Amino acid sequence: MRKLRRSPFGSVPKRRGRLSPLMLVGALVTIIVVLVGAIVFVLPRLGSHAAAANGDCTLIVPARPLSARGLATPYQLTATNPDNGPCNEANAAQAAFVQGAIIDPATGNISIYDPLVIDKGTQPAVKPVVPALPQGAVVGLWFGSNGNTLTLRDSNGSLQQGLCVNGVDGSIFGQFSYCNAPAFFQAANSAIQAGKLKVPPIGRAQDGMQCPTTRDFSIVDQDQSDNVTTTYLVNGAGQTAQDTAANATALQGQVQKNGSDERLLTLVDKAIGCTPWMVPDLANPGNMLPALPLNELQAAASQVAPVALVPGRDPMVLLNNKTDLNKLNAYRVGVDQPTLQNLNVANTRLYCQNVLDVAPPRLQIDSRFTKQAASPDPAAANTLFTFLAQRFVTTFENNGLNCAKLLGVPDPIT
Repeated sequence: MRKLRRSPFGSVPKRRGRLSPLMLVGALVTIIVVLVGAIVFVLPRLGSHAAAANGDCTLIVPARPLSARGLATPYQLTATNPDNGPCNEANAAQAAFVQGAIIDPATGNISIYDPLVIDKGTQPAVKPVVPALPQGAVVGLWFGSNGNTLTLRDSNGSLQQGLCVNGVDGSIFGQFSYCNAPAFFQAANSAIQAGKLKVPPIGRAQDGMQCPTTRDFSIVDQDQSDNVTTTYLVNGAGQTAQDTAANATALQGQVQKNGSDERLLTLVDKAIGCTPWMVPDLANPGNMLPALPLNELQAAASQVAPVALVPGRDPMVLLNNKTDLNKLNAYRVGVDQPTLQNLNVANTRLYCQNVLDVAPPRLQIDSRFTKQAASPDPAAANTLFTFLAQRFVTTFENNGLNCAKLLGVPDPIT
């Protein structure tokens, strides 16, 4: 999910079982009226929010990143080009995040361990916990950033050891990357097929509709399924620590969060009476966490048509501003989505049509809940409702997928 300040954060059958208001164009009128003032207020702030920060950062991946010791070794953040200024993990506009998921193929049990990110050359506020991994565990890692781009840098062969993917040769995805994700998803899907891993049903929201997933067109933006749900603690000296109960008590620090589609789902869930899939946190005994791989596995199992899958013109899969099948497939396989033989199946116009059909009506229906919920980014929007609306505008217009041009229709919200 791009930050709101930057761009924020053919016919496919309509979703079956949705309430009739979703088919009513007239339902959009209220959104338009309510948002005129709010979006006019928000937009000027988006251009200046943390504008001076260097948005292009690099993350040094420790040796043997899939091992218990590697997971507990802090990643080091530094500037990709130091001439553009430093990168600091304590800076919310630059912070990088790592999320780890571990599956035991013998039992199908999944757990989460979020490795720590620190500034290069510094020490963590609290030394990370070394996780106990089951024998034969398959570990996957996913990366997110609040900056513009995040480049993974090798350390003693770490990128090869971790089977890390930052994009394709000469072109990174942007804010997102992963290590060993395909193997993790293969193990998870095998466990599902064998009956060892049970994916919980997503349930129904307070609006009477199916709870959303990361592949619901009411959740996605121009670059869906990106970033992670990881959080860190930051002390007054700018040092970071894993977000555990013990560390929170000891440090009394602020929480650093990754603005992401994956985290946004958990916030929308809370607002409309849904519950994300959560599993044990190996760094914080007794705690349960949501995570990108859980969201994507649940979406694959439960999302009804139309299903949102990364389209060809997602900014993160473009190569020199052109669609590229190899880069698209490299991204998709990292989030458990099917790879393609050609780009026709990833038609962005069809994607836009589904965004138009699904997102604004549900935004209106759920507004009684989301207007009461806090914004993920108070500097960009004053409520979750306004945040979601502005996110739609960014996606629909020329700073996003340019759906207005592709569909030949005006933005229904502005």
